[in-house]
Amino acid sequence: MFRAVTLHRMLKLAAAPIALGVLSACGGGGGGGVDVADGGIRGTGSSVGPVSGFGSVFVNGVKFETDGRVSSDDGIEREDQLQEGMILRIEGEWRVDGRGNAESVEYDDTFRGRVDNRTQTLDADGMVESVQFTIYEQTVVADQQTVFKDIALETLADGAFVRISGWREPDPNGRYRASHIGLMTQDETNVEIEGRIDEGSLQLNLNQFSINGQLVSYTDSAFAGSLTEADLADLLLVEAEGTISNGVLIAREIDEGETRRYRRGSGNDIEFSGPVSTDYNASDRSFHINGLIVFVDDNTEFDDGLSASDLTAGMLIQVEGDFQDNGSVLAEEIEAREGNASVDGVLDVNTLNFNDQTFRVGGVLVQLTPRTIITDDDSDLRLKLADLNGSYQLEVEGIERQSGSGVVLEAIKVERNEEDNGPAADREYESQGQLTHVQGTVFTVLGIDVQTTIDTQFEGTSRDELIDAFDAGQRPVLEVEYREPTPGNFVADEIELESED
Repeated sequence: MFRAVTLHRMLKLAAAPIALGVLSACGGGGGGGVDVADGGIRGTGSSVGPVSGFGSVFVNGVKFETDGRVSSDDGIEREDQLQEGMILRIEGEWRVDGRGNAESVEYDDTFRGRVDNRTQTLDADGMVESVQFTIYEQTVVADQQTVFKDIALETLADGAFVRISGWREPDPNGRYRASHIGLMTQDETNVEIEGRIDEGSLQLNLNQFSINGQLVSYTDSAFAGSLTEADLADLLLVEAEGTISNGVLIAREIDEGETRRYRRGSGNDIEFSGPVSTDYNASDRSFHINGLIVFVDDNTEFDDGLSASDLTAGMLIQVEGDFQDNGSVLAEEIEAREGNASVDGVLDVNTLNFNDQTFRVGGVLVQLTPRTIITDDDSDLRLKLADLNGSYQLEVEGIERQSGSGVVLEAIKVERNEEDNGPAADREYESQGQLTHVQGTVFTVLGIDVQTTIDTQFEGTSRDELIDAFDAGQRPVLEVEYREPTPGNFVADEIELESED
């Protein structure tokens, strides 16, 4: 008997409608702007989220025009030094046409330091699905949605010195989720960590505290801005930058951690992304995220098939709302940013549609949006859809959505790989998505009808079990390895039942 798949995996997201007419001209991964009629101001205040493209800067689906300058004490001063996945805070205004004007752009590393204690999780094919490691005792996890610079998920190893931009997860040990990881030259005079001060470790008389066991010492001159030593006891998160000496971080600067990104700015509006910290509380209609209390009301718009009860700890979402007088946020719109489907294979260049910002891989229709990040596994090129115009092997992670009578994979991240090109007849594909239809021996996953044969191998299930589950109203998530012996005809070599987590 199959269990119902959670929101993180598939059920409600796959049923959500998508307005392709609105998205049709979005410049995914830094392409052109949104070619719809100009509109009025949608928000004035702060936008906090990872960079998804350039040509100015794309954050949270908005193309912000900037003056090219970046405020940071981490060696990044110009827009052209930014990388996809880096989390920015932008002060400015954004409009209903998907464009905005930035008054300021701020960036701050979450971590800089040496990777230790790396472990990895493999998928059924032996490919690296995620890695977990520590940086001076702080635990970080990276996965297929993490953007890498000069290093990769598979090659990240102990001893690598990296910069990380990420979010704190609702984990009792204070684990962080990486949005961006970039390789740096090793320099333990220039490290940075953040986290909660360990209970009982703050000793003002000795000018020291610890974060997850990492001892930090400081002087009175280390405190940034208006922060003082007396504030340490009340900080939700603290950030320390300095030198590692004999296992101790000697801080030259101490500041509040990532929660300061989300403070009220020049206006009352805020849009931001991050993992939910606490499950939705139905009694007061609230949840916590990024150090903020967010309330919903009857006017809150839920996209992607979401409902308030679906907001569970760890789920990556995007919120747009207004600050209230008490510092909380009243949400106007909430949408999912957690990938739940994927496709790997050679791009069909004949399907590239620059007007709609779509293409097909293994028959799957892929839709780019202003939030889509496009990368290359071997370079730091800032890519657009036009850069995919070739016989490239692509790995696409995204959200499965219903589009009219069909299915579209809305891409969160597209990785281009130039090494696996080959004749069309030799191309094989792999997809992961919800089983949405069964007709005899044909299974439909991600909108593609895949024929099963007597040679199709089933892992963790059988053909009959899947048919019975579908007939009973269940929609299990499947990983399908398939090929295209003739154009438009897809045959499954292996079908595996994915686990619920």
